Amino acid sequence: MSHEFHRLRVAEVKRETPDAVSVRFELPEALRETFAFRAGQHLTFRREIGGEEVRRNYSVCVAPSEGLLKIGVKKIAGGAFSSWVNDELKAGDELDVMAPHGSFCWNFDAGARCEYLGFAGGSGITPVLSLMKTALAMEPHSRFTLFYGNRNSIGVMFLDEIADLKDRYLDRLSVFHFLEDEEEEIDLFNGRLDRAKVDELLTSLVKPANVDAFFICGPGPMMDAAEEALLARGVEKSRILIERFTTGPLSEAQAAAARALEQKAAGLKMSVTLNGRRMNVSFDPAQHSILDNVRAAGLPAPFACKGGVCATCRAKVIAGEVSMKVNYGLSEQEIADGYVLTCQATPLTDGVVLTYDT
Repeated sequence: MSHEFHRLRVAEVKRETPDAVSVRFELPEALRETFAFRAGQHLTFRREIGGEEVRRNYSVCVAPSEGLLKIGVKKIAGGAFSSWVNDELKAGDELDVMAPHGSFCWNFDAGARCEYLGFAGGSGITPVLSLMKTALAMEPHSRFTLFYGNRNSIGVMFLDEIADLKDRYLDRLSVFHFLEDEEEEIDLFNGRLDRAKVDELLTSLVKPANVDAFFICGPGPMMDAAEEALLARGVEKSRILIERFTTGPLSEAQAAAARALEQKAAGLKMSVTLNGRRMNVSFDPAQHSILDNVRAAGLPAPFACKGGVCATCRAKVIAGEVSMKVNYGLSEQEIADGYVLTCQATPLTDGVVLTYDT
């Protein structure tokens, strides 16, 4: 992937709910190939706010076949970037945007006859909506079921768009809404998507054994509940795709182990390649991660969340050994291929060689 930022002009800012907007960008012909994306991928944005550079990731919420580039942004309490987008961004403004990336993706095939199930909560609908649209458009013999949880009906992002999709694909799309603060006549659809609710749904509405892939994105507890319920039913991990927007802090034990590993790595030599430029870097535990050491040495290594989620900082280890504190952004295959999240990485051996140019 390209680590370069490109200047994109905002074509439209549309109010979706009282605390969420969708943002559509103009895409010059010269950048169409650069911004070609797979369903489920996200974009990294960069902006200076209050004298500080802020980077955030937002999922594309349209299908590649639509020929659009569009994201959804929910305003988060205390969120500098999401607040600015919701309160101030307007058509005609420009933003620095990195090319699409991310592995919350599925290989759709026009000849497939698949069953898909999406668990979405709040703004977690954005990548799931992209995947759902793509599955229905690309695979005319496949079906998609969506379980979508929100606090109340006024906060449901893309409600009308989802209803239109339901009308268009009457026999292939099933949508079930779950509301925490409003009561429906059928008790099954009341309350949050917790473990008890997910267990009930997997018993009464779908058969996990018949589902080819599960797409999960939303609040952490909802994602954990869905994953645990599926694994308890013997669903293979390869069929469960999860996209996390944020993560919780490390436990005290994890943080202590990470600090000890960083101290042990002090002075270890690394050879790092970025944009064809190679630099030797000595690991400084005060910088905590390979990413921050590389940037402190003067290489503009890419990053966004620094939480092990977005994989913007992904690099490939060519030689030596590296340990990651956490990993929510890389697939098992990527790890097997030697990739690491440098924002979470600490060298274990001297002479680590890694490259961002893959």
